[in-house]
Amino acid sequence: MKRIVFTNGLVFDGTGSSPEPGEVVVEGDRVVEVRGRWQEEHGEDRVIDARGCTVMPGLIESHAHLTFPSAVGHIDPGFNPPLDVSFFGRIEGLEAELARAERNAAILLDAGFTAAYSAGSILPMPTEVILRDKIAAGAVPGPRLRAASMERDNHPVRPDGHVEPGWQGPDACRAFVREQAAMGFDSVKFLLSNDDVFIPGGSQLTQYSQEEATAAGEAARECGVWLNCHAQSAESVKIAVRAGFRSIYHCTYADEEALDLLESVKDEVFVSPAPGIIYANVHEGAEFGIDRGVAEKIGSVAALEGMAAIYPEIRARGIRALPGGDYGFPNNPIGRNARDLQLFVELLGYTPLEALRAATQYGGQVMGMGDELGLLAPGYLADVLMVRGNPAQDVTILQDQRNISAIMQGGRFHKEPLIEARAS
Repeated sequence: MKRIVFTNGLVFDGTGSSPEPGEVVVEGDRVVEVRGRWQEEHGEDRVIDARGCTVMPGLIESHAHLTFPSAVGHIDPGFNPPLDVSFFGRIEGLEAELARAERNAAILLDAGFTAAYSAGSILPMPTEVILRDKIAAGAVPGPRLRAASMERDNHPVRPDGHVEPGWQGPDACRAFVREQAAMGFDSVKFLLSNDDVFIPGGSQLTQYSQEEATAAGEAARECGVWLNCHAQSAESVKIAVRAGFRSIYHCTYADEEALDLLESVKDEVFVSPAPGIIYANVHEGAEFGIDRGVAEKIGSVAALEGMAAIYPEIRARGIRALPGGDYGFPNNPIGRNARDLQLFVELLGYTPLEALRAATQYGGQVMGMGDELGLLAPGYLADVLMVRGNPAQDVTILQDQRNISAIMQGGRFHKEPLIEARAS
């Protein structure tokens, strides 16, 4: 098999350094060399002319919901809480759920996301486990996936109306983690706080005790799975850190004590603000019934303001924050995920280079593959994008798939270069 050389373009290696002229050499499924200059001769190598482009690692989504129904070209207004949840009356079973997840996975890969860390499955089915394994086997296209369980709240009255005995308490939380680990999930999701979408003031309602969360953490470590959580209230963030949760979503109303705790474990924890859906509710929801008044009622206006206030502090403390914005709703469909990088810059105070590093190097780390994913460096998996222009100057160019000239995953082109390959 010939080596593949991307040349004549800029190289962003994922570390946060500015793109510089260079070459990226791929052999098999790995990057074997990153050169700081362009060469004239390349022997028998296949040469890809990246003139006018930036060669960079594939994007990594840190808050994926591939089982959510809305994607670009496939909008489902029936999954639009609290206004319309008719989607749940149309569930047909595992086969249909898997088909939709496979569709969404292909759409996300087409958008330049070569890996995805799940923030939870929509239903208590092993859909993501099956999807993960099919992607890994090459049976279907999609991003490398870390599969997450259904999102566990702490209310014994279940969605279908029945009361689940023994749903609350430390033993119940341990049992849930063990059950989900046995099903093959990589991580287990808890809703440590409620949400204003579901109940007025819900974002400030902490749903688990420290004892329950600690029990979940102990079981996760025993089973070799990670813990993720929805945590908006300050208390829920503190509970998550103390219990050893690894990915903490939102952190919208973290106070000084919560920030101090996050900073104390900044080498172990990841936070994902998920601004995409909040921004969409405030500014892009009218078509689906979410006008300004509704956005205020469901807490999105306050949440957007909270994120804008808290994340510059998270940035200053060096806590790793990752793009990923609850995509999968009708006003925030899967496939628009790269918009989160723009929101990191324009709303949360990050530089373009910081946003790009978060979506590549830090993404590899949250996947648990920081030594082989998220950078362009020798020995790393060849997940590579070739992008027209320079995203370090304008991250919005990543939102237009026409600007993504090539998508490589594991050394294979998912999208062949639009720029003609040339011979040496």
